[in-house]
Formats: sequence, structure tokens, C-alpha cells
Amino acid sequence: MKTKAAILREAPGKWEVTELNLGEPGPRDVQIRIEAAGLCHSDDHFATNDTPAAYYPLIGGHEGAGVVTAIGSEVRSVEVGDHVITIFIPSCGRCRWCASGQGNLCDEGARIMALGAGEDSYHFTTVDGVGVGQMALLGTFAQHTVVPEQSVIKIAKDIPFTSACLVSCGVPTGWGAATNAGGVRAGDTVIVMGTGGIGINSVQGARHVGAAHVLAVDPQPLKRQRALELGATEVFSSIEDATARAQQLTNGQGADSTLISVGVMTSDMVGQAFSSIRKGGTVVVTSLGNFAETGIPVNLLELSMYQKRIQGSLFGAQAPVAIVPQLFELYSTGALKLDELVSDAYTLDQINEAYADMHAGKVMRAVIAMDH
Repeated sequence: MKTKAAILREAPGKWEVTELNLGEPGPRDVQIRIEAAGLCHSDDHFATNDTPAAYYPLIGGHEGAGVVTAIGSEVRSVEVGDHVITIFIPSCGRCRWCASGQGNLCDEGARIMALGAGEDSYHFTTVDGVGVGQMALLGTFAQHTVVPEQSVIKIAKDIPFTSACLVSCGVPTGWGAATNAGGVRAGDTVIVMGTGGIGINSVQGARHVGAAHVLAVDPQPLKRQRALELGATEVFSSIEDATARAQQLTNGQGADSTLISVGVMTSDMVGQAFSSIRKGGTVVVTSLGNFAETGIPVNLLELSMYQKRIQGSLFGAQAPVAIVPQLFELYSTGALKLDELVSDAYTLDQINEAYADMHAGKVMRAVIAMDH
């Protein structure tokens, strides 16, 4: 079939909406009519070249929700007509990591930087026959896509697509940074550094497990206000002010954990977060920065003698197949807010406008409501 998609031809670059050819699904593939796609900052890293792609042209998008329109002969977990979300880390269910409940570290994750079909082939081609890659094997910035069965999770049909697509990445990543990777407990003092698409859900997660003080940091007034509405106890425009407040609240000790979820991370930010936590505290890193930046400015004596921890967190350090149903159950009871996260819905043709609004701090979460 022919389908519209937003692609990058180079980086740094802008998204170009064009018509592509899409092949039939292979034996273990699922074809999806995308109804909504989240505009995650990770996709923008490919446009700015902070995260370089291995090939161009490349279809962006990894947060997606839609309807299954065809399946391969070996697919068993979904059927035509099912509603699904996409997951950017495939989960095989058999490797060491999946078997131990750490599906976010599945060995199949090595495929997400491979070619479009995860092998030496492409699902998409341009009108003149050039292969087109898919971000994380997905490419949800397209009206239709073909993805591995391991990259989809079935959801209930009464969940709005524009809300459901956020649970593909930003919601579980932020939620798990607090509840799992950060080990936030009732009574804790927590700093959330950056309250965009990921950090706002760290705020929700910290609130859910009973943190006494959730200090949200963001330079954008809109995001500070939304953080207050969704569980932050106080908001700040700088990490320095939040650190001083955390120390005031804890007799000079500092935050129990600081969760970094800024749009573009630098090494200095990790150092600032490290200075904000108490003895035995934890810094959780979910953000991405320039792939070439290395080194963290922390005092090595303080690292060992204060027993501080810097913890990386992928998908909230939790298995997608386990956490996604739980989050939708919390949504159904009102304990997790999803609809309230969506500031604006854009058409696919407006994708560059949507990302400009994100950079300007005009939106909490922008989504593409796909036209068909």
C-alpha cells in the first residue's frame, strides 16, 4: 500500500511528510493503522543529531496507538481489529532478561538501531525504490506501519488513542523512574528535574507511592503549573533552588532521590543532581544528551563515603509487558492521569510546528491525531 509518513533525510534536519510504499507484514509482523502518535523528545534527538541515525531516510516516531489491520502467519498475541500500542523495546520473553522480569533489557533491544525490518531489509521504500528505516523498528509517524509482534501490546478498545499512545514510552518511563529505579517510598523528599513528557509522570509516580515532598523543577511556567496540578508539592525554576528547599526540609540532608528527565541532558546536570541528594540517596537518569558527551563531574570521595548512587533507567527499569497493563488499570480508576497530559493534537503535516511548540514550552505533550 501507499501511506504518508514523516521522514528525516539528513541530520540536523526537518521532518518531511511524503508518500511511501509499505510492504506486506512478514510471518512475525503486525500491520497497524496508526491513529495517534506521541511527539517524544527522543525523536527530536534524531532530528538534531544528538542521537545519530545509522541510515537515512528514516521514519520517526516510537510512541504509537492504533488498530491491527493485518498479521503474519506466525503471530499469536493479536488479531485483526485489536487496538494496540507500540513499544520501542521488543520483548522476546525468553532471554535472560525477560526470564528474570527485566524485559526492558531484552536482548532483542539490540535490533532497534538496525534497518527498517530489523534485518537486511526494509518494510518501507520511497516512490523511487529507496529503502526507508523505521525508528526503533516502529516508525509511528506514518499513517500505517509494519512492526514486529514483540513490539506491540494489546489494549482495551475504550481507551482514547491520543492518551494511549503516551503509554508507549513517556508515561512508563517517568512513572518507573520514581516507583522502581528511584525506589521512592512513602514520606520521601523527591526532586524531579524537568517535568515534560517523562518528568510529569515521575511526579505522578512519586505522588502515587506517598512521597511527602515532590519538588518539581522546570524553566517553563506551563510545565510548573501542570506539575502542581498532577502531584508536585512545590515547583522551582532552577535545581539550585530545589536543592536548597530539599535541604531545608530534611535538616540539611538533601533529597532522597533526584530524577533527571530534562529534554537535553548534559554532564553538569548529573553533577547538580548528585549534589542535591542525601547520603545513600539516588540520582536516576532517564534523559538523553549528545551521544559524544562523556564524564560526570562528581566528587569521588563523596560517591563512596556518602554511598550515593547514579542509576540509569530504561523504560522505568521495568518490563513493558508487566507495567503497561498496570498503568492502564490505574488510568481506569483515575489514579493515573493521561488525558490531562495532552496539550494539543496536530496533524501529520504540522509535525514541525508541533516540535517548535515543544521547544518553546507551549505544550506539555503534543500528539499527532492521524488523518486517514
